[in-house]
Amino acid sequence: MATTDAPEKLAEPSSATSGRSAALAAAAAGGLLLGVLTNLAQGWLPGAWNQLANSGAIWSASAFVAGALLARRNTLLQAAVGGLVAEAGLVVGYYGYAEFGREGMGSPIFPLIWLAMACVAGPLFGIAGQWWRCGKDARRRIVGLAALSGLFGMEGVMYAWDLHYTPQAVACFAVFALIPLVMARTYQERALTLVTAVPCALLAYSIVILPLQAVSS
Repeated sequence: MATTDAPEKLAEPSSATSGRSAALAAAAAGGLLLGVLTNLAQGWLPGAWNQLANSGAIWSASAFVAGALLARRNTLLQAAVGGLVAEAGLVVGYYGYAEFGREGMGSPIFPLIWLAMACVAGPLFGIAGQWWRCGKDARRRIVGLAALSGLFGMEGVMYAWDLHYTPQAVACFAVFALIPLVMARTYQERALTLVTAVPCALLAYSIVILPLQAVSS
């Protein structure tokens, strides 16, 4: 019996590894596709709305989704790697299409900045996605979802305070509020997530938007 069971036991890790590799490849491919689509959307959306396609919140949300989708089959490390390849793929897809499908991406400084940010935000929001979906306690679920909500709060502050685009600011703040209300599990978690998302939004604004504005100027 021992000789017949051994091949089956040896085959299980190989199958699991293959499944993880396929999931990460799918995350990378999804990121590339979304990057191309967000570039195209800048030509589809009217006026100032086209800035939503070039949104750090939407880009980092792709890492959150990747982490959530990988949550049940992989470890925290795999969720982090999934978030990384999804967001890095999005940056490559966006600027790759700008370079070869449009008139060129211009200076390489912003692609490099966004790629560096993807290496930080991708793993963080990949983990946040896993915490939201499979967190062992309410604290992790709240923090993971508040991080996602805070991204859109960050964008709302930018549109309202810096750019004075009122409709876009209202849209971002609406998403900021709807994420906890729709995605949290209980009334208590909804309230706590919304409260936690406020400092997340302000922190993201201070460490993402303000440095980007300094680079742009």
